[in-house]
Amino acid sequence: MRGQLDPQSSMFHYFSPESRVPADHPLRRVKKLADRALAAISADLNALYSSVGRPSIPPERLLKGQLLIALYSIRSDRQF
Repeated sequence: MRGQLDPQSSMFHYFSPESRVPADHPLRRVKKLADRALAAISADLNALYSSVGRPSIPPERLLKGQLLIALYSIRSDRQF
């Protein structure tokens, strides 16, 4: 079962992460490109998941994490 993005992240923050990143930061442009690319393959990702069972971590979140790991040369998922 494919997981869904949970918009309740504000429950764990006293500030908005969006307010901490400058408006002209290059990551904002990268995020828009990544969101557009992931939206294009969303139907293909849906086809890979079963309709029953325990929900997984949304693949978009995993792929965005891997992108950040690559951009910042982080050595492992654990360090991330």
